[in-house]
Amino acid sequence: MEIGLFIPLLTGLALGWLVNYLADVLPHTARLSAPICLNPDCKATFRWTDYLILRGCPKCGRGRGLRTYGMLILAVALSLHIWFSPPLTLGFALGSVILTYLLLVAVIDLEHRLILRPLSIAGLILAVLAGIYVRGWQSTLIGGAAGFGIMFVFYLFGRLFTRWRARRLGNVDNEEALGSGDVTLATILGLLLGWPLIWFGLLLGILFSGVIALMIILALLLTRRYKTHAFNVFIPYGPFFILSAFLLIYFPM
Repeated sequence: MEIGLFIPLLTGLALGWLVNYLADVLPHTARLSAPICLNPDCKATFRWTDYLILRGCPKCGRGRGLRTYGMLILAVALSLHIWFSPPLTLGFALGSVILTYLLLVAVIDLEHRLILRPLSIAGLILAVLAGIYVRGWQSTLIGGAAGFGIMFVFYLFGRLFTRWRARRLGNVDNEEALGSGDVTLATILGLLLGWPLIWFGLLLGILFSGVIALMIILALLLTRRYKTHAFNVFIPYGPFFILSAFLLIYFPM
């Protein structure tokens, strides 16, 4: 093995471990803390050495989830890709930092349907700096404004849908078609992609989420559960917008 390959391999392992750690602790503690067992009946604290070498919980014996191993494999694979095909003008280092952020937000949103405010603030700072560095301030700021404006319109329609759904079901809950975190995420992606690329990024994300929504509807129809479950199924849109931005940044046509 070439010595140079150790750099992307070790970087990928480090980034995958970092994403796993932050996704394990931030939704539960909202701060950097010792890793905890994700078993809701346990919540024991890991020793750092046990957590680092992927041992199970010292108290309840629960093993590490599939996401832990899958993220490590994915991070290494993507790190190798960035090493051999770095995004234009981003390079390996900045490309790896942005990749880590996108993976972290996607994982937390998938698992908790939550986009954390500290991550949103960090993402805005990172996106502004990276966007201006790559394409200048004008395209960056227009992209951010477009991402915010487009998603804010969808957010308002989502609020209307939520009210209509509550009247239809006769009850009120905290579920939203789109949350304010999705608006912030679209702003971050707009700053990263710039204008006009953010337009294609959002369109592609809507297409991805639409395909999944259609598959869910078909599954409900085939199992004859559409009438009872259709209004209780919510899709986290953040990961789909992140996927579209990821493809545009790291796999450009």
